[in-house]
Amino acid sequence: MSANSRLTIAAHALVWMEIHQRGGDGIATSEQIAGSVNTNPVVIRRLLGELRKAGLVTSRRGAGAGWTLARELEFVTLLEVYEAVEPSALFAMHRAEPNQECPVGFGIRPAMQDVYDEVEAVLRGQLARTTLADVLRNVLAAR
Repeated sequence: MSANSRLTIAAHALVWMEIHQRGGDGIATSEQIAGSVNTNPVVIRRLLGELRKAGLVTSRRGAGAGWTLARELEFVTLLEVYEAVEPSALFAMHRAEPNQECPVGFGIRPAMQDVYDEVEAVLRGQLARTTLADVLRNVLAAR
């Protein structure tokens, strides 16, 4: 099973847009962002659409079309980005009901749900404490 990279790609795109804007370039295209992420622009457009619904970016159509940040990075947490691009729970239970006659089948869901709830609370807490400005500082420090 592969790990999900949607949060990482979304953070990458948003931080890249900030650097792009700081350079005086203003509006960013999905093609430009995709070049940095090294993915298809369609992937970026879909992700940016979700970020737009969450109020994190704005878009302009027609001549000069592209994307801009809706807020300063200091005021955007990774939790907001996560909630925009990961609408479902971090972990899921069985797709089919386990055998309720089996002692494990009967108790696995409540046992695992307690663990999952704790893990998700820790994850959300850390994401809420981290802004995209923090991510940008760490990106720039990595150079």
